[in-house]
This record gives sequence, C-alpha cells and structure tokens, in this order.
Amino acid sequence: MGNLDIRIVLIPLTVAFGLGVFLGPFLIPMLRRLKFGQSIRKEGPQAHLKKAGTPTMGGIIILTAMVLTAVPFSSYFLLNKSDSVINADLFFLIFATLGYGIIGFLDDYIKVVMKRSLGLTANQKLLGQLFIGLVLFWVLLEVRAISAENFIYTIHIPGTDYVLEMNWLYLPLLLFILIGTSNAVNLTDGLDGLLGGTAAIAYGAYAVIGMVQNNYTVAIFSIAMVGALLGFLVFNAHPAKVFMGDTGSLALGGGLAALSVITQTELLLPIIGGVFVAETLSVMIQVTSFKLRGKRVFRMTPLHHHYELKGWSEWRVVVTFWFVGLILAIIGVGIEVFLK
Repeated sequence: MGNLDIRIVLIPLTVAFGLGVFLGPFLIPMLRRLKFGQSIRKEGPQAHLKKAGTPTMGGIIILTAMVLTAVPFSSYFLLNKSDSVINADLFFLIFATLGYGIIGFLDDYIKVVMKRSLGLTANQKLLGQLFIGLVLFWVLLEVRAISAENFIYTIHIPGTDYVLEMNWLYLPLLLFILIGTSNAVNLTDGLDGLLGGTAAIAYGAYAVIGMVQNNYTVAIFSIAMVGALLGFLVFNAHPAKVFMGDTGSLALGGGLAALSVITQTELLLPIIGGVFVAETLSVMIQVTSFKLRGKRVFRMTPLHHHYELKGWSEWRVVVTFWFVGLILAIIGVGIEVFLK
C-alpha cells in the first residue's frame, strides 16, 4: 500500500458513516414534510407501487456526509504539501461529484416539487454535463500540462506498460466518460439498496487504488464516499425509508468518472463498474432489438427489473448484483495492482 498510513482511510470511513447515520433522521422527515415523494412508473413491476411517496432526493445525505469528511481530512493531510496537482485533484473530484449532483437535484426538484414528470429536458442535462466536462478539462490543461501548446495526455493500457497518447482528443473522451458513467450509474438506481451497495463497492476499489498509488486525495475522497453510502444504506436498504434520486445517482457517476481520470484508470472503470455497464447494455440491447425485430430480449430493462419479473425477490436481485460488483471490483483492482 505504499507509504500511506491505513488510518488515513479508516478514520474518514468511520466519520462519514457516522455523519450519514446522524443526518438521516433529520433530513428524511424534512423531505417527507416537503412532500419530496417518489413517483412510481405504472408500467414497472407492480410490487413497486407500494413505494410511491417514499421520500427521494436523499442523495443530499450522501453528498453532505462525503463533503464534510473528504474536504477537511484531505486538507489536513495535504497541509504541508505545496503540490498544486494534489490540490487540483481534490477540486476535480469534488467539482465533478457536486456538479452532477446539482444537475440531478434540479431534475428531481422539477419532477417531484414542480410535478413535471420529465424533469430537465435532455438538452438541458446535456448542456450542464458538457459545461462540467469543459471545466474539468481546463483543470487538467492548466495543472497537469506543461503548457497549452504542449498538452500531452495519455491513456494507460491496463496490465501493460503501454500508453496511448490522446493529447487534445482526450477532451471528447473525457466528456464521454463523464456522461456515460453518470447515466449508467443512474440506470442502476431502481431497487432498494442496489445502487448504494454497488457504488460503495466501486468507490472502495478506488480507495484501494488510491492507497496503492500513494494518493491521499483519491484514497480519502473514495473512502469518505464509501462511508457516506454505508450510512445512507442504513435507511435505503429494503424496505427503503428514503431514495437517493438523481441527486445521488448522477453525483455518484460523476465522482466515479473523475476518479478514473485522476488515477489514469479510464479503461479499468468498465470492469470496476461492470454492473453499471451491464445495466446500460441491457437497455441498449432491448431498444435496438425492439426497433429492428419488434421483439424484446429482456422482460424489462434495466437488467435488475428483468430478474424481478422472473420471480426473484428484490433482496435476492440486490445481493446478487452486489456480489457480481464485488468480484468485478476485485478483478479491476487486481489488474491495477499486480499487472501494472
């Protein structure tokens, strides 16, 4: 684990978990009083109809606990370090996470409070995501490049010493990673505890990668998110007392994408986040098959609903997906640690 003291991650994990558990009893009744209740699709599994009215936008709990932990702990451990790259990493991670969280919050607010079922339009979401991506690219350009005229950015090929020079082509790749990951993670948020658990596993993998790379910022940010998610799961595990909404799911996706960029593990992200990839592919396959053949491949998408309609209990689906996510995370970390 390099020279990184294990206490640097264990303490933030405990603090973030405690904050999540502490904030839940205060914020959940507040969301209920404000009538921030979840609406359930009528075409979805009928068992979900009883969840209507459950407070949503609970991603506020996750993000608050994470920020209140990651920022002070990162600042403390970086106090004697003058490396601007390290400080920029913290800004990069927080900005990506909260930026996407704000987009999700606006989407939730319009749908839940203003009673507009579609929330933000696709163009409005895309514009916000592009803006965040451009700001993050500027951070990479200003801090990690020698100069704008000599901008060099590379992609590491997992398990090898090879690198692929992207240079300015990294901008469209960065935008693709951010938008693709946030939407994939968002699709996974459909069952009690499903996204909370799979995201905690993925962030845990990046906490290990941060320790291996001796990167205080990555390790603390990631483990703070794990703690916040575990605290949230106390209230989100079946039967859920609160949902994270797009406020949480889009933020989690943005944070994971940002971690892959900072750690230069962009090509490992589809492995570590393999559950999110599978959920997205199921939707793409379903839509393509129906348009071309008029037939569905799955009973319902995203993929977790397919297994529900096959008769699996909600808890069985969630635990199975957690297990698959854990195996994939171990594989991803193993490639980074042992084959690099």
